[in-house]
Amino acid sequence: MNLVTDLALILVVATIVTLLFKKLGQPLVLGYIVAGFLVSPNMPYLMSVVDKANIQTWADIGVIFLLFSLGLDFSFKKILKMGMAPVIAAISIIFSMMILGMGVGHAFGWSDMNCIFLAGMLAMSSTTIIYKAFDDMGLRQQRFASLVMSVLILEDILAIVMMVMLSTIAQGKNPDGGQMIGSIVKIGFFLVLWFVVGIFLIPQFLRSTRKLINDETMIVIAIGLCCLMAVISTRVGFSSAFGAFVMGSILAETIEADKIIRLVEPVKNLFGAVFFVSVGMLVDPKILVEYALPIITLVITILLGQSIFGSIGFMLSGQPLRTAMRCGFSMAQIGEFAFIIASLGLSLGVISDFLYPVVVAVSVITTFLTPYMIRAAEPAYQLLEKKMPKHWLRRLNRINGSHQTTDTEQSNWKKLLSQIALYVAIYSILSLAVITLMFTFFLPIARDMVPSWGKGWWANAICGLLTVIFISPFLRAMVMKKNHSEEFRALWTENRVNRLPLIFTILLRIAIAAAFLFYIINHLGQFKNAVIITIAVVAVALMIMSRSLKRRSIRMERMFVNNLRSREIEAQVHGRRRPLFEGRLLDRDLHISEFDVPEESVWAGKTLQELQFRTRFGVHVSSIMRGRQRINIPRGDTVVFPGDRIQAIGDDDQLAQFGRAMKTETIPDDPDIEMREMKLRKIIISPSSPFIGKTLYESGIRDKYGCMVIGLEEGKESLTMISPSHIFETGDEIWLVGEEDDLRRILTK
Repeated sequence: MNLVTDLALILVVATIVTLLFKKLGQPLVLGYIVAGFLVSPNMPYLMSVVDKANIQTWADIGVIFLLFSLGLDFSFKKILKMGMAPVIAAISIIFSMMILGMGVGHAFGWSDMNCIFLAGMLAMSSTTIIYKAFDDMGLRQQRFASLVMSVLILEDILAIVMMVMLSTIAQGKNPDGGQMIGSIVKIGFFLVLWFVVGIFLIPQFLRSTRKLINDETMIVIAIGLCCLMAVISTRVGFSSAFGAFVMGSILAETIEADKIIRLVEPVKNLFGAVFFVSVGMLVDPKILVEYALPIITLVITILLGQSIFGSIGFMLSGQPLRTAMRCGFSMAQIGEFAFIIASLGLSLGVISDFLYPVVVAVSVITTFLTPYMIRAAEPAYQLLEKKMPKHWLRRLNRINGSHQTTDTEQSNWKKLLSQIALYVAIYSILSLAVITLMFTFFLPIARDMVPSWGKGWWANAICGLLTVIFISPFLRAMVMKKNHSEEFRALWTENRVNRLPLIFTILLRIAIAAAFLFYIINHLGQFKNAVIITIAVVAVALMIMSRSLKRRSIRMERMFVNNLRSREIEAQVHGRRRPLFEGRLLDRDLHISEFDVPEESVWAGKTLQELQFRTRFGVHVSSIMRGRQRINIPRGDTVVFPGDRIQAIGDDDQLAQFGRAMKTETIPDDPDIEMREMKLRKIIISPSSPFIGKTLYESGIRDKYGCMVIGLEEGKESLTMISPSHIFETGDEIWLVGEEDDLRRILTK
């Protein structure tokens, strides 16, 4: 019963506080933290939570759903399409802020583990808070905002990796370089394995059961898969949050992703609220007073560090000075990942109790200052413009980050070797995973079931044969992929000197494939090395020549590619995919943004010609998405409907003005809506009624009085419909529908 009591207290207090913060225009995350502070045992004069352990369990579930939702918004394809610019910016900012965090920690004499975790907390800006600030300030459609969001997505991904590394470091209590490299390799191995296997299996399962799945079963399936991957992740030594993120990223590539996001959103909001409330419960006023100096120092470190190093990071990625400063100043805060990393440190028992409330206080202060930091970027640039030498300023502002490397600029060797390396890595991971599963689970069962003739030789032979059969499509694909590609043929015909290196790439892959077979035979057999090598080479040759194996590997690869592109294909079919020319507009300071027409918009029901978007805002409407319909290059007589998604082309200022107008030009709420209830009344036409001798059309009952005649009472079981030409006579009994005031006006006639 204590759990229900505590949950009721948390949600009621959170409701009151968040409504107040909503009124003040502050992020709801801060409201949840303040609510947690109010219901914590540290506030003796108010009601407090009884069982903190149960609340912590709910908070841990909240972290899982937060990371699951983050994975649903993440796409590996999006990261690959971003290019290197956001990667350079993200790595530069994270590295700089981690160095600053460790420096501040050591300056106050904190332990190494406190400094390491503090560095991780300070390195991550808050995606939620920045997105909310951009939305509230009408900046979300501007180009610099999209650059910031790209870097934030990468920071979130790197935060997941950092959490796994911090867990490994904390458990080993010895943060050396070898351990960190091992952690990164382990993360990469399981990330590729789970993603590839998930893309093979999960879309296929959802496709085969699509007709049987409704909203209720879909949310059960999604949460079930999330929890399953969380359990698998903990079994192999990672956090449950990492597994939830991986499953979210897998489901993000399915057609059902948008539906899953919509269904999971309320669950995420509930458990996420409990998590942030639990964060506030750990804030102790005594610690805040005692550590006031470190709090102020960390706030200044974040504000200056992100402003300076964030701007430098974006400049290194190719952005001009003005854009880089707007991006860097926007990221001057810490948020949800700082809390998650702090929770991880507390659960592992490797950080001091004071660090959590200190970080929460720093997050609250920097969050309040976020809008002011975003606004301060322009004045700071203007001040720098006055002080900096003109030739420096011109050189910095000529940097253009919109240039995109094309395929023709890359050498055939670079493309071929990178693609071969990718295929070898993926198929090696899959082969290694199959071998591990077979040796770990199947081999012991086979040895128990098969007679132990020849010291278990038969069991070993069966296990080895099945393992080779299972990995043979992977090994063949590893050897043969890209051998007939355009790059391979071009290099082969361009210069005879290229032929020997090209043959070497094939021989090297054959050697890698043979190494897997060598390991299997050596582990299960009792042969001499020469015999094993011969068998392995012969087996690889047979795989290469097998036509059925070729068909199987091609079929598996096509299935994987189709599953990976299923959401993209579905978006293209339904008209939700953006045009390919979008990237070419960036050179001219133009870009495409999408706007959803609110239900209460005054634009609804009007044509584009009446709305005059081009004249009023300077934007061009390129497309309108309406349900599953896409209207490209709409004409002037195209009518705008509520819920339409408009794609508009313009610069930052034009699109920002257009977005503000869309939000503000709405029908105001009706203060007397309770008085507008529709009523049904019967009236009898009296001899003095002004309607006598007039037709229904001439009476003005609809146009003048705002009422509607639904029928004439003639003593029958049902009312008689009245035509517009019906002439009213004395004694006619008619039924009217209308609002109370309008009916009263007719009754007084």
